[in-house]
Amino acid sequence: MTIFVVQEHHGRALHYDFRLEADRVLKSWAVPKGPSTDPRVKRLAVRTPDHPLDYAGFEGVIPKGEYGAGPVIVWDTGPYRNLTEDDGREVPVAEAVERGHVVFSLEGKKLRGGWALTRFRGDDWLLVKTDDADADATRDPVRDEPRSVLSGRTIDEVARGAA
Repeated sequence: MTIFVVQEHHGRALHYDFRLEADRVLKSWAVPKGPSTDPRVKRLAVRTPDHPLDYAGFEGVIPKGEYGAGPVIVWDTGPYRNLTEDDGREVPVAEAVERGHVVFSLEGKKLRGGWALTRFRGDDWLLVKTDDADADATRDPVRDEPRSVLSGRTIDEVARGAA
């Protein structure tokens, strides 16, 4: 089973780290406004360094002076399926990332259904929800579902050290 994780992260600025498991690492993008379930909304996703797989469950505060300093929660996670194809052949996720276009289906607690990441300039990509049964233009999970799917805490509670 391959996993995805979205970590809400308040480093230099609040953003959502969107990560897909591929080749035993987490391919990663920073999404400043977080994912949208509205297929008409294109979210900027900036490619960031790969992270080790064991980082998928990290929730806590990265100390000042370290890369990414600040509080982190696991905002959503679950399995995903690669849907990227070229002439009917499945393109492995790592190869699709190199090519600049990845299509996948998420089975998370907050995010479900089809999504695409497409590079448009350098490290800048777009994260877009596909128009499927899980698309919902009226739903705003970033605003309305702020709690960690692991601990039930908000980013502010983690920052304050709440249990």
